[in-house]
Amino acid sequence: MNSSGLYSELLFGVSVTIIAYICALLIRRKFRWLHPLVTAPILIYTLLLTGEIDYSYYEAGGELVTFFLGPATVALAVPLYKHAIRLKDHLPHLIAGALVGSAAGLVLNALSILLLNGSKEMLLSALPKSVTTAVAVDLTRWLGGTPELTAALTALTGLFGSLIGPPLLRLAGVRGAIAAALAIGAASHGIGSARLLADSEEMGGVSSFSMAACAVFTPLLLLPLHLLIL
Repeated sequence: MNSSGLYSELLFGVSVTIIAYICALLIRRKFRWLHPLVTAPILIYTLLLTGEIDYSYYEAGGELVTFFLGPATVALAVPLYKHAIRLKDHLPHLIAGALVGSAAGLVLNALSILLLNGSKEMLLSALPKSVTTAVAVDLTRWLGGTPELTAALTALTGLFGSLIGPPLLRLAGVRGAIAAALAIGAASHGIGSARLLADSEEMGGVSSFSMAACAVFTPLLLLPLHLLIL
């Protein structure tokens, strides 16, 4: 098999992604401020660039990794299930918070693009960036935006929220753990939820609930907003 055939194998893209992420985790042991989701793409890009490897050879395996975003996101429901009884009394507040978070995210995303004189394509691609990638990409296809741009914006949103969200909420005076977790889940989806899960299983569960609820509310809220934009 020639080198082109080897690179086009699914195993190449998957292996490169996993190895890059492992290396990123090792780097973070020394530089705690450096998030793996920043380091890993840089390592992959460097490999493709220095090795003069066409992106399409990596993309086949990369798409397989993207496919598993859905199951990985669903797996975040496990901590929520384990703490469901304890959180049951907060259910109305959790639902209301997720609804408000979804609406606020869409409005702020739209206003940001409009105030910066962004194109319609950018607007349609940026609207769903606050929900999990698996949902955001499909919503963008429905809206007529660019899925690749949405995926990048969604990852950056989650990354920014996981790093800046907790201290920003404290600075804003949000002291309740449940309220903070609800906000992180609504704004930073799976990446933010995974960050909270590393500190507290219960708060990770709340954030996961918020993320899942926003994935339901956002398409419903997008319909009238999309009609208004059109």
